[in-house]
Amino acid sequence: MISAQAVSQDREVILQVRGLKKTFNPGKNNEVHAIDDISFDIYRGETLGLVGESGSGKSTTGRSIIKLDSITSGTVLYKGKDISKVCGKKDVLEFRKSMQMIFQDPFASLNPRIPVKNIIGDALRVHNLCKTDAEVNKRVNELLDIVGINRSYANRYPTEFSGGQCQRIGIARALCVKPDFIVADECLSALDVSIQAQIVNLLIKLRQEQEMTYLFIAHDLAMVKYISDRIAVMKNGKILELADADELYKCPLHPYTISLLSASPLTDLYKEKKRKRVDYDSSLHTYSADKVVGMFEISKNHWIYCSEEEVEKYKQSLSGLQMAN
Repeated sequence: MISAQAVSQDREVILQVRGLKKTFNPGKNNEVHAIDDISFDIYRGETLGLVGESGSGKSTTGRSIIKLDSITSGTVLYKGKDISKVCGKKDVLEFRKSMQMIFQDPFASLNPRIPVKNIIGDALRVHNLCKTDAEVNKRVNELLDIVGINRSYANRYPTEFSGGQCQRIGIARALCVKPDFIVADECLSALDVSIQAQIVNLLIKLRQEQEMTYLFIAHDLAMVKYISDRIAVMKNGKILELADADELYKCPLHPYTISLLSASPLTDLYKEKKRKRVDYDSSLHTYSADKVVGMFEISKNHWIYCSEEEVEKYKQSLSGLQMAN
């Protein structure tokens, strides 16, 4: 067993998470283990998709990584530096500049009393990226062009925009400081399907043009597959499966992953009609204290949370799926 994914020699790890835990209300009757000992790496320039049902710990993971929630235990290294040691105004500003977040609710994340030009422009002033108002206005206009918002709307307020437009403004705000890493926390959930596709294509375009790295948190498996290089499946605070996007969809191994995929709608109506929903029986993975349990590599870069005794079974299952495909 390996506690975390092996680091590829030819890829730079930008984010390294080891043994991360987050507990709310510790020691009380309503104690919740939102994140329960998870480990993973994210490489520079890639998109790691994080999927799971509501309450699985996805958003808490994103907020913990970006220091919006405190960490109960474990370490998060960003560019080799422990984020728990990021303190002091200068270091915090540099960290915030390098890592940004696109929030789930496009309305709640924007101040309704501040015009768009200030929502975007104030960050430029805080980080001293522009020296004059003319430079700020020029950069704001450039960002509005990037996200597809008309420049003439810069003086408008968030209440005057649709959900899709507000999400684009949120993306422009995240991009304004030229971050290296973006946590996209279910940034599509409040949007219409047609707008979702536009936002995803925009994020892909920005990643290609500006070499950004994403942690893309979502519950829409089809959209996650489209944008992600690798996908991690999360439930009850644990990552149960982590693999390349194509392999996870072609050869899902963990019963929970199989259940999630069976519930994801298909565009082929004939296949959708014939398909059966697979329920996940969590009792199959209730392990006794004497079991050796953790993340095991079933094949190259394909990890499963299981007991040591289950590894060979998963290897045989993977072999059968690969032959079938």
